[in-house]
Amino acid sequence: MEQIQQSYRGLSLLMDLNWDRLLYVGTIAGALGTGAFLGTLVG
Repeated sequence: MEQIQQSYRGLSLLMDLNWDRLLYVGTIAGALGTGAFLGTLVG
């Protein structure tokens, strides 16, 4: 149980440090997906 709690704390710290990078990657992925969708409508 203690190992799970320590892992959760480590994951929480990692998310706190890297949330902006995840947002950046998500934005790029969303833009590529939207571009591909619009590309299928046009062509």
